Amino acid sequence: MKGPQKNSKTFLGSLWPGVFFRLSLALLFALLLTGCARSRESSRVDTAMGTLVSQTLYVTREQGQTREIQALLENLETQELSWRLAGSQTARINESAGDAQGAPLSPEMERWLRALLQVSEESGGAFDVTVGSLVQLWNLDELAAAGEKAGSDSLPGPEEIREALKECGFEKLRLEQGRIYMPQGMRLDLGAAGKGIACDRIRAYLGGREEITGAVVSVGGSILTYGEKPDHGAFKVAVRHPRREGEYLGILTLEGEWYVSTSGDYERYVEVEGKRWHHILDPHTGYPADSGLCSVTVALGPGGGPEGENGAGTSPAGEGADCRGLLADALSTACFVLGAEEGARLAEAFRAEALFVGTDGSISMTPGMELLFAAEPESP
Repeated sequence: MKGPQKNSKTFLGSLWPGVFFRLSLALLFALLLTGCARSRESSRVDTAMGTLVSQTLYVTREQGQTREIQALLENLETQELSWRLAGSQTARINESAGDAQGAPLSPEMERWLRALLQVSEESGGAFDVTVGSLVQLWNLDELAAAGEKAGSDSLPGPEEIREALKECGFEKLRLEQGRIYMPQGMRLDLGAAGKGIACDRIRAYLGGREEITGAVVSVGGSILTYGEKPDHGAFKVAVRHPRREGEYLGILTLEGEWYVSTSGDYERYVEVEGKRWHHILDPHTGYPADSGLCSVTVALGPGGGPEGENGAGTSPAGEGADCRGLLADALSTACFVLGAEEGARLAEAFRAEALFVGTDGSISMTPGMELLFAAEPESP
């Protein structure tokens, strides 16, 4: 028995140096790979959905991600959200108004609409996705483009507004078994939540790409922060000053995943005879909202979203689908219409933080926003 033991011992003695050598090479190779996998910045600035889109992604390897996100946004507008393009789902829904058969909904469109109806109910109708007829009547894009050439005769008259209001009202809309039913003349307009929906769609894309470790993406007035920066520092998001072109009101310091949306009377407006007519319409009056505010910023972070069994940021029909971008966008509009006091209560109902800027320059905010926001020092 001694012979075989000796042979076995000799075999092992010759094996271990090779094993250690190979392990050392493997460890060195792994370290090299780890070094190569450090995140680097990939950026793109473009336009989509009628607004400026800015992307900053932190990636371990470049694979055309910013280009894919750009294409994603273009498809979202043309295939789903635009009421102007005949082939989109929203346009097809509008065409079905008055049809007893209604129109079919994609599961995602149904999630969006149910979430938006929840905002409508909680806000007492300050947000209403059925104001398409009013939006088309005012046509603020065309009025803003006319600028100083626009006169009082360019604005819709009281009777026209009353007639358009008859075709609005979220309580008249029905969602049943994957279909939508609307009365004759009703028109959906998802524009007040579209940029937030875009952020949700981008978040879904980012979550499926392991090589993307962090991101900051802005779609007009809606911003998504995701993951973390390579230096592990907080994200800094500037809040635009509503009355000083090119200046910031202050900075939000955000850790991890947040959805930020700002609604202001400076985005699309026209001044006629000294009065500012902006694009944020009050569904109750049919006129641009006059709540004493010129800007509202809403931030939804981890744990944000409606109270109840659906959980943070989830749509009532979403089975866990995150819609915090949609909610932040819709809430910023609703809070603008409601004014600072009622708007703060609405934000609290959705576990959101809000910053309100009055037309008189006053600033107020929810307690949680005070922890996130730092005002820019006044210029001497």
